[in-house]
Amino acid sequence: MSVMDAHAGEGEHAPRGITRWLYTTNHKDIGILYMVFGIAMFLVGGLLAMLIRAELLTPTMRIMHPELFNQVISVHGLVMVFGALMPLTAGMANYLIPLMIGAPDMALPRMNNWSFWLLPPAAILLVMPWLLNLFGIGTGTLDTGWTMYAPLSIQSGPGMDFAIFAIFLLGLSSTLFSINVIVTVLNTRAPGMTMHKLPLFVWSWLWTALLLIAVFPALIAASVMLLADRHFGTHFFSAAGGGDPVLWVHMFWFFGHPEVYILLLPTAGILPQILATFARKPIFGYNMQVYSFGAISLLSVVVWAHHMYTSGLPAAANLYFMFATMAISVPVSILFFCWFGTIWRGAMTFETPMLFSLGYIVLFGIGGLTGLILSDAAADQQYHGSYFVVAHFHYTLFGGPILGVIAAIYYYLPKLTGRMYSEKLGRWHFWLTVAAFNLTFFPQFLLGIDGMPRRIPDYALKFAHLNMASSIGAFFLGASQLLFLYNIIRTAAGWGKPATGRVWEGAEGLEFTVSSPPPYHTFASPPVIR
Repeated sequence: MSVMDAHAGEGEHAPRGITRWLYTTNHKDIGILYMVFGIAMFLVGGLLAMLIRAELLTPTMRIMHPELFNQVISVHGLVMVFGALMPLTAGMANYLIPLMIGAPDMALPRMNNWSFWLLPPAAILLVMPWLLNLFGIGTGTLDTGWTMYAPLSIQSGPGMDFAIFAIFLLGLSSTLFSINVIVTVLNTRAPGMTMHKLPLFVWSWLWTALLLIAVFPALIAASVMLLADRHFGTHFFSAAGGGDPVLWVHMFWFFGHPEVYILLLPTAGILPQILATFARKPIFGYNMQVYSFGAISLLSVVVWAHHMYTSGLPAAANLYFMFATMAISVPVSILFFCWFGTIWRGAMTFETPMLFSLGYIVLFGIGGLTGLILSDAAADQQYHGSYFVVAHFHYTLFGGPILGVIAAIYYYLPKLTGRMYSEKLGRWHFWLTVAAFNLTFFPQFLLGIDGMPRRIPDYALKFAHLNMASSIGAFFLGASQLLFLYNIIRTAAGWGKPATGRVWEGAEGLEFTVSSPPPYHTFASPPVIR
């Protein structure tokens, strides 16, 4: 693929001052805002996780009363999913998609600005009940777990209302951004950039955007019904009034399980590009990966009730959801096969992005294999609601999307800043993260097998040693992320060697044909792809 006119507009300068960031419609500025917000919320969610593990360090420790423990564990889940991971992947999409397809900007730039500025008020709504509680107003924030199951969520305090309105804002933000992605990819590609020449990251986000538009309305509708039950005398989820609490569970997981793939797909799209760069090989199985993204997206919306095996579904329903869940492992396995094919017999080097990508494959692979255990309707009767589930979804979401985001940040940080990060700090960050992560969550598999339930602030003495190991690992895991933050800040501040336009030997794509950092208006006239 050759590119003409890729450097058009390099002479233009960015505006300065705070108003640049408040009013900007430039996709790179908005992408940076998303990523800064996501990293900040990742640190907040991590701090909440440290509080959880501090409480569980010993069976008799009491640094939080049980009500506060429930609030911390609930907000931790919402912050990590909606406040950290989704904005981080959206920021990557905002910054990279126009560069990758040769577009001058996102197709709907003003809506792009709005989609970001809906996020800070949503984050404030999640933590505001805690602040009000300091002044004697209310009883604290959300305390039902991030799943907000009825009827507990009907009876919960005013923090539940704040969480519902936060979900409204988050849903609106995600829907607006998804529409923007779809319109941008379908209508603003450079001449010669056919759909089958799109980078896999763009394909992955196209399917992600379609998934968001398909499933977020279910959560919004359920939240409206819950708000009506709480304040307007309806009984959608109240058995006492003829409603059904299980209806909430169905509606929540119709959104909640595709959400796993909404978080996974963007990093599964960027991963093969990183692997190909550091293996010095072309991406293996491009078409099969594109088709697998589609298959995963379609299957993800028909398997939601595997979270509900213990809710009293008929045996026939349990069998269907068990087989459908197992079927989704086929396209996921194809992705793994293609990733292995990309690095097979490659001239690999192990820079930090490659290390985190290989860690992604191993840890997410463990999460996927343990997911097959939980997909079995009979086996799930033992593991449901236990720490085995906690370990599984952290191997899936931290070992997958979070490591993938970190790999992508290291891969593109020189492109964004024009400076190379510290490779030594990056390697320390990787090895400390992987070691601490496994020390944190592998013992939780054993705790779950032994019968320890999740979401409890105290536990039996027989669980003490494994919980202490898990808590110590969590403290090291949290501390190791400070290396990551320091590496980003020092690079953005101009420390480190200047980065070339291509950054990495063997890197391919339109984004590597422009300078590092890219000009403010990258493509004044579209590049021609030949």
